[in-house]
Amino acid sequence: MVDISNKDTVYREAVAEGFIRLKKETIELVRNGYVEKGDVLSLSQMVGIMAAKKTSDLLPFCHPIQITHVLIDTELLNEGIKVTATVRAESKTGVEMEALMAVAMALLNVWDMVKKYEKDDKGQYPYTYIEYIKVIKKVKSSASLK
Repeated sequence: MVDISNKDTVYREAVAEGFIRLKKETIELVRNGYVEKGDVLSLSQMVGIMAAKKTSDLLPFCHPIQITHVLIDTELLNEGIKVTATVRAESKTGVEMEALMAVAMALLNVWDMVKKYEKDDKGQYPYTYIEYIKVIKKVKSSASLK
């Protein structure tokens, strides 16, 4: 773990996003609330929040951070679902990994919830894939949110 003892505590924010490509039939099931496992968008938001809070438990070189805010936005599009995570903290280290973890886990949750509908006749997933998980914004400021 990197020593951050001498760093100042400042406002940190990171926004990450990613996308899962799904079959049109699956998108309609999600849109109409017919996915057997439940509300895909709401549950994926909850998974994203939980993942952001557990990042340091899963990535051994990440410092435990007292997160002050997590927002997970899920957007149902014609080709799949876009997930955007915003994570904020007043910390000595950034929150990019927490935002990335939130997006990745929310997308994996989508896959888990809809995999039944995405399989082909051989039980494979030829149409399903997760694309571009990336940090789209990072903020570091000595100004507080207060």
